Amino acid sequence: MTQSSFNRDDLLACADGKMFGPGNSQLPAPNMLMMDRIVTINDEGGEYGKGYIHAELDISRDLWFFDCHFKGDPVMPGCLGLDAMWQLTGFFLAWSGGPGRGRALGVGEVKFTGQILPTAKKVSYFIDMKRVIKRKLFMGVADGRVEVDGKTIYTAKDLKVGLFTDTSNF
Repeated sequence: MTQSSFNRDDLLACADGKMFGPGNSQLPAPNMLMMDRIVTINDEGGEYGKGYIHAELDISRDLWFFDCHFKGDPVMPGCLGLDAMWQLTGFFLAWSGGPGRGRALGVGEVKFTGQILPTAKKVSYFIDMKRVIKRKLFMGVADGRVEVDGKTIYTAKDLKVGLFTDTSNF
């Protein structure tokens, strides 16, 4: 695929299975879709020269998780930021031609040094692909960073996602 940015409608089409074809990767549907747009995606950029993604989520007080995590102390769950980084790593694999459905396979290290509150404006995700394996197993390994209003608050090393044409024995 040569498209280098995607708007909300594109991401919703991906969630509906209309972007990469039947049986192939989909992004989660709202409410679990953790981004509003992919600002840029390429297969040569990033820290390791293997690919790069920059995506964003606009924050508003009415996002579903603020009412339930935690009552009286609203904050976006850190696991949703981690999931967003896995979502983007899987999207990269499908965008680069990988067949099958994406599954998170692990992460080497995660650090949380901040939080996302309802007063924030924008969350930015940055994914640097470290390794892309295109064999029987189509797999990506990436490092990721989450920023809120320009401040880095989460980092993840060795995010692992694979694409599987048969998930029945996963």
